[in-house]
Amino acid sequence: MVARYAVDPHCFPGWDGTVAGARRLQQALAAQVRLRDEFPLPLRLIAGLDVGFEERGRITRAVAVLLDGRTGEALGEVVVRRATSMPYIPGLLSFRELPALLQALSELPGRPDLLFVDGQGIAHPRRLGIAAHLGVVADLPSIGVAKTLLVGAGEAPGPRRGERTPLLDGEEQIGWLLRSKDGVRPLVVSPGHRVSLLAAPELVLRYVTRYRLPEPTRLADRLASRRAPGMR
Repeated sequence: MVARYAVDPHCFPGWDGTVAGARRLQQALAAQVRLRDEFPLPLRLIAGLDVGFEERGRITRAVAVLLDGRTGEALGEVVVRRATSMPYIPGLLSFRELPALLQALSELPGRPDLLFVDGQGIAHPRRLGIAAHLGVVADLPSIGVAKTLLVGAGEAPGPRRGERTPLLDGEEQIGWLLRSKDGVRPLVVSPGHRVSLLAAPELVLRYVTRYRLPEPTRLADRLASRRAPGMR
């Protein structure tokens, strides 16, 4: 018997709720990804997004943080808790996380010019990680900033801040391995939607301060990892 999962038509138009159908939808949405710079300058508002889970995965905890794109000042935050509608299936993480992330994004006090998402952009087997999926559905420029590799390989970048090497899947470049601070483990940076390969690491570096992660995803990660209800 084929397993079927709950379908939110706003998030997943045309999905039949099956794993095979989710992969077909990923391929269709990946064809809509645009890898060119379509974000306004100067950036006025930026957002960081991340997801954690509570109650052994039964509750999805999505976080969106809004920042001033010029100063990096935090302007607002949203934490959304929803019942998890799908188990973890490799390569289909966005189908588990996207409904809660879209809700959190919609409740921010302003519409961001650019999204920084804790996860993959096009550095995904079907070129539709959570940052790309969210970017296409929300029609917003987005970048994936991941701590670990999902697909592809590349040489380690040099030890200094800003050094980077191409992340390749076969002969196709799908992102960068980026040293965001001297001597720290590199980040996996890949464009999600409406951001070019060349611009993605520069935008990430613009918002790296004292820590390995850029401020938008660092702040979102900090909130997403607090499991206990009521903790903000």
